[in-house]
Order: sequence, then C-alpha cells, then structure tokens
Amino acid sequence: MQYAVLIYETPGTLDGLDESQRHAITAEYLALRQDPACRDGASLAAADAATTVRVADGEALVTDGPFANTKEVFGGYYVIDADDLDGALQYAAKIPAARLGGSVEIRPVTFRLPTAPVGEPS
Repeated sequence: MQYAVLIYETPGTLDGLDESQRHAITAEYLALRQDPACRDGASLAAADAATTVRVADGEALVTDGPFANTKEVFGGYYVIDADDLDGALQYAAKIPAARLGGSVEIRPVTFRLPTAPVGEPS
C-alpha cells in the first residue's frame, strides 16, 4: 500500500544549528529519499513563498502567504510503499522534523492521478 508522509516543520528550528549540523540533517532527508520504499518526495520553499487561492462567488481571491497562521508549516512530503501502517510509522519516525519540534502526518494514498508526458500539461 502507498502512504503519503506529510512533513510539518516548526519555522526557525534549524536557525541555531551550525553548518555541519544542518548538512547532517539534510543528509538524513536525502537518505530517506533513497530508501527503496520511497516512491516520490520533495522539499517545499518556506511558507512565506506561498500563494493561497480561494474562490468566493465565482471570483478567485489570491493572497500571499500560507492559508493559516500556525506554529507548524507544511515543509515537504514522501510517498512510500509499506505493507501496513506500522511500516509507514517506522519510516516516519526517521524523519528529522519529527524529533525537531515538528510533526509527521501519514495518510493512505487512495488514488494516484496519471502523470502527463514531459512537455504536456498535466
């Protein structure tokens, strides 16, 4: 079964770390991406780079920034193969954000959209 592993980070968590500590944490994320169970993954730009769209009365309202002001922000994801939730939990427990003040949400993937060939709109 596939699971989406959604990573929520606490902004500023890495601010007090030196360069070697940051590189070590980045290496942990990259190692998880190389795990054979991992099918996809990405890191997202900081929340202040987000743009939010809402539609009200048929009009699109576009605002800068994330949808909500929270202590944690969506920072990235992995899509993994696991036999069951216990396997997904074991994978998620290795994610640095889980021990650095953030959290990791796990959800079963129920449907995957087909991907468009390169150069075509999806």
